[in-house]
Amino acid sequence: MKSVGPKLVPFFKTVAIYFVLFIPAERPSLFAMLIKCLPIISLIVFVLLHGMSLGDEYTFSRRILTGLLFSCLGDALLLWPQYFMHGMAAFGVAQVMYTAAFGFKPLNATLGAVLYTFGATSVIFLMPGLNGILAVGVPVYSVLLMTMVWRATARVQFFEASTELWTWTKLCSCAGGIVFAVSDTLIGFHHFYKPTPYAQALIMTTYYAAQLGIALSVVDSKASYNKAQASALASKQTTSSTSSHAGHRLKKAIPLR
Repeated sequence: MKSVGPKLVPFFKTVAIYFVLFIPAERPSLFAMLIKCLPIISLIVFVLLHGMSLGDEYTFSRRILTGLLFSCLGDALLLWPQYFMHGMAAFGVAQVMYTAAFGFKPLNATLGAVLYTFGATSVIFLMPGLNGILAVGVPVYSVLLMTMVWRATARVQFFEASTELWTWTKLCSCAGGIVFAVSDTLIGFHHFYKPTPYAQALIMTTYYAAQLGIALSVVDSKASYNKAQASALASKQTTSSTSSHAGHRLKKAIPLR
């Protein structure tokens, strides 16, 4: 934890700069785009500082990094209303990458059903305000978002005896996924249902918090991978040893001709 704090200083500084300047969303510009994207760029650097290579041990980190890169692209595009669909598509790719990082074990289908129901209910409320390609794009994005939240949440197994199943980094990604859904739900209802007071402040606060939680999940990803590999190897060796002993006993039990 001590090594994490200093690496997050740029993120908190850039978030502070964003809220101090607080350029209204109605005034898009290249400068506003830079200020908005800087916190995510800081998180990209944060992920890179925790190590990166093409090895299997960094698969998780690479996927989170890719998700952050597409999120940054989405942030830039969403500043201009005419690129809203493009920005949503970029965030859709980000959700796919986050989902790929979190994986599908354990499944927890019940949790998935609950989240998809929530997503579907939200889309039903928004549908009257959706026109053209948005009438297709928003429901599709909702599925991708809810899938990400499902996988981020399902990986935290609170009721298991082993604390390794609910480490602080998994809790961070879980919280990040949930808050991401809150942020995007605010965007949807603000744009397509009814304007929300203080929408920009609420959306960006929850958004930056969500991305921070997801980015923090890379902190122990390499160690977790190595531990899983060691556990799998030990299990394989145990199985092999057991099979060998069983075969030896069976051979002794069979009488020779």
